[in-house]
Amino acid sequence: MVDDVKFANDDPPAGLGAYQQMRRLVLAVLIVVLFAALLFGQSTFPPDTPMHESIEMFGVLLIFLGVVGRLWSTLYIGGRKSSEVVTGGPYSITRNPLYVFSTVAAAGVGAQIGSFSGIVLFALLCAGAFHIVILREEKFLKQALGAPYEAYLARVPRFFPKLSLYKEGDTGSFKPRLLLNTLLDGLVFLVALPAFELIDGAQQSGMLPVWFRLP
Repeated sequence: MVDDVKFANDDPPAGLGAYQQMRRLVLAVLIVVLFAALLFGQSTFPPDTPMHESIEMFGVLLIFLGVVGRLWSTLYIGGRKSSEVVTGGPYSITRNPLYVFSTVAAAGVGAQIGSFSGIVLFALLCAGAFHIVILREEKFLKQALGAPYEAYLARVPRFFPKLSLYKEGDTGSFKPRLLLNTLLDGLVFLVALPAFELIDGAQQSGMLPVWFRLP
């Protein structure tokens, strides 16, 4: 979506920049909400049990997949020298790979509670919030890019990837700064790993109350 397009002067127009800021704000708010929720939630699987640990490890894999996927997506959108719709790599199978991989990472954060429900709930919350932003971006980009973008809308799914459409495409050139920014954004998800270990310890010691449990 917004991240699919790079403009000739390497700076997005004011309207596009506003949507990019909105994406970052939504992601930041979601992270705060998720962390706050897990402060007082606990899995029905006790800590240090095989099931609890397995779910947490699966979540770690989801977080790393989300971070790597966001970097992969940035390789295709960074440093474009003309206005165009990027259709290669991850953008050939979904119009919003950055949102998709952010949702995957959020699901991984939810898994750190050691709960299957945490995975699903966090993924749904993240995808739902991004859906609102995506709809507004689509309206803007239809006006900005016209027929090429309309054709892209008709061919590639909005969110859930369709792997049969995959095409390598051309990454063109990209600015390392953009890749670094994406990496730093993604590292926020990794903070969940030590943070929730501390939360588990505080809950077990009684320093934090447990208000609800998730299966």
